[in-house]
Amino acid sequence: TQCVSGCVCPHNQVLDGKGGCIAPEDCPCVHNGNSYSPGESIRVGCNNCTCRNRKWHCSQEPCLETCSVYGDGHYTTFDGKRFDFEGDCEYVLVQNYCGQQAMNQGTFRVITENVPCGTTGTTCSKSIKVFLGVNIFFNDGHSDVIQRTPGGKMPFQIRSMGIYLVVDTTVGLILMWDKKTSIFIKLSPSFQGHVCGLCGNYDGNGNNDFTTRSQSVVGNVLEFANSWKVSSSCPNANRTKDPCTANPYRKAWAQKQCSIITSEVFAKCHSQVEPNEYYQACVDDACACDTGGDCECFCTAVAAYAQACNELDICISWRTPSICRKFQPTSF
Repeated sequence: TQCVSGCVCPHNQVLDGKGGCIAPEDCPCVHNGNSYSPGESIRVGCNNCTCRNRKWHCSQEPCLETCSVYGDGHYTTFDGKRFDFEGDCEYVLVQNYCGQQAMNQGTFRVITENVPCGTTGTTCSKSIKVFLGVNIFFNDGHSDVIQRTPGGKMPFQIRSMGIYLVVDTTVGLILMWDKKTSIFIKLSPSFQGHVCGLCGNYDGNGNNDFTTRSQSVVGNVLEFANSWKVSSSCPNANRTKDPCTANPYRKAWAQKQCSIITSEVFAKCHSQVEPNEYYQACVDDACACDTGGDCECFCTAVAAYAQACNELDICISWRTPSICRKFQPTSF
């Protein structure tokens, strides 16, 4: 009806959100709030996704999912459910001996033992046992292999990769251990829905990961985790601790140190891996390690976030000579 003052794009072009005009086919794709130009690729799980004509086009490779345990009892299941649990016992992390029908048909079991590492009753996963026909024990930074039946080809290979010892097995399981408190277990998709333990059932649904040894789905983390004790003579864990309440004098230091996770150092990972839960786990661990090794607890917590970023091919160079240096100086 009348002229209105303003700016419009020429015919067949659209606003790009930055004050310019572009052809519709040049519009970006969006992932986790970030915009990507046509032709740019990102990593989602083990697949590559490329932006073309405003849509993501992704490869369809089956991915190995990861269960992680680190620091003061921080767990993330194969289906992405996070929980904290501290118990002074041996626990089944993952096995494929599940249900009555599969009791004698399993091929592997991974057990971890929690060892106290602070005056508040803090426990950290430090001892690992892997059973797959051959028994492999990890403790105090070393591995021991006990062959059950003499002769035959070993169903695994142990190698070093950076700070990790890596166990590659022939059954579709990969275990990474930092020789301290962090464990990462990767399983092939062939095990989906056929495993159990503290790492969950790997069926793509995190809501039913709290499945007890008796195959009951519960809502209480203590009931779930206590059911996976290896020995019934161990006491049940009966409460979740708050280390910063027990050690309030450490809280400010812990928050300052752990803020590196939410800082610009990890900025390019924030949209891919939610940092706040890792930050809070870091603060808890830094408060809890009050008998020495406090820096180690902090470093392990930050390294866990860095590893989660690395899983998505986002490599962060965060270690410095003053922050969790990777190599100790040589003394002369």
